Amino acid sequence: MSIRLVVVDGQTLIRYALRCLIEHHQDIEIVGECATVAEAPALVTKMRPDVLTVDVAMPDGNGMTLARELRDRFGSLGVVLLTSQGEDDVLFRALETGLSAFVPKTAPLVEIIAAIRHAAVAASSFTATGLAEALSRRRNATAAMSLSPRELEVLRLLHEGLSVPAIARTMYISQSTAKTYVARLYEKLGASSRVQALMTALHHGLIENRPTTRPDPTGSGQNTPGSSAAVRARYPA
Repeated sequence: MSIRLVVVDGQTLIRYALRCLIEHHQDIEIVGECATVAEAPALVTKMRPDVLTVDVAMPDGNGMTLARELRDRFGSLGVVLLTSQGEDDVLFRALETGLSAFVPKTAPLVEIIAAIRHAAVAASSFTATGLAEALSRRRNATAAMSLSPRELEVLRLLHEGLSVPAIARTMYISQSTAKTYVARLYEKLGASSRVQALMTALHHGLIENRPTTRPDPTGSGQNTPGSSAAVRARYPA
């Protein structure tokens, strides 16, 4: 019995290429295709495929969200994220979303076919070429960003919008020491500016994306806004 496949992709050329590819594999049959997120639920409900291929960037929505919703409705549905966005963060989002496979559109054809076959028999098991390497890169990045308690305090003060002199006064350290802490933070976060450092810290959960205020240690009586948007406005990259 052949694998029933539905293709969801906003690019006509990709859908055509998949049809041409599948024609050479008798164990897989395309039973439906569509170009939008809006069409996909009705198509899957009608055709009841074994596997769905979907791109992240769809003309009218997010393919990852669609995939999660369809997996919630059809527990045995295998989902292959076939995308032009081959970055590690997209791979990990696919893994965390509970998809079956992640395949860049630039992957060899044999990998695309293998991912579809895997999704048909192990929908809840994730596979991706380069997964081990991506996990290693994430572990290395996490280790590189291991911050000491003092560095975390400096990061929080940067998030609150304090200048280096203000950080020095708040922490009762010299300005040169404060500058050293900031430089060390930039190095660990792979940043060249305050905004880049804060955006990286937000992404990795080192700080919270919420407004904060701290009394100005100069004693002026003014509060310093500390949301990421405020910091970005005050300290452009």
